[in-house]
Amino acid sequence: MDKTIFIYSDGACSGNPGPGGWAAVIIFPENRVLELGGGERHTTNNRMEMLGAIEALGAVRGRPEPVKLFTDSGLLINGIKGWIHGWKRKGWLTAAGKPVVNQDLWERLDSLSQARKGRLSWGHVKGHAGHELNERCDVIAVSFSKGPKTALYDGPAVGCGYSLLEPGAEHLREASAGRRTASSKPRSKA
Repeated sequence: MDKTIFIYSDGACSGNPGPGGWAAVIIFPENRVLELGGGERHTTNNRMEMLGAIEALGAVRGRPEPVKLFTDSGLLINGIKGWIHGWKRKGWLTAAGKPVVNQDLWERLDSLSQARKGRLSWGHVKGHAGHELNERCDVIAVSFSKGPKTALYDGPAVGCGYSLLEPGAEHLREASAGRRTASSKPRSKA
């Protein structure tokens, strides 16, 4: 590992809306792992996906190292890497002229992203594709949405119980900020 902080985040909701949970796993350059998790009684999956990233970025706010954040949320990736620029130009309105949903969280995420001053990059992983860190985030987020809550780890990397390898090509999605890919097209209801 290099001198980069790696973050993996996820969100889950039992019903949408319904009880939800968020999670993050942070890997520090000094070979320490910190798991974070939380939840809300009445929320949405999108809010939980966003809170996982927000809470993790807040936890490393005072650290100077570059951050690489991985998420399986297409909304989060497309929003922060593309759509947010237009929303801000239009006074937090969508292309259709409607208010941006979850503006409060987008503003928090934007503030944390801007504070990194170019030292933040985003990776889009496939959900439920077998990458151990993404799967661990899912377990944490689901546990906070359904209970009982799983124990969170804070300690040496060697004791965390899962692989800390970065996602391979089989776990990554193509860059899709600002455009639809075949995997992000809405499915028709039959």
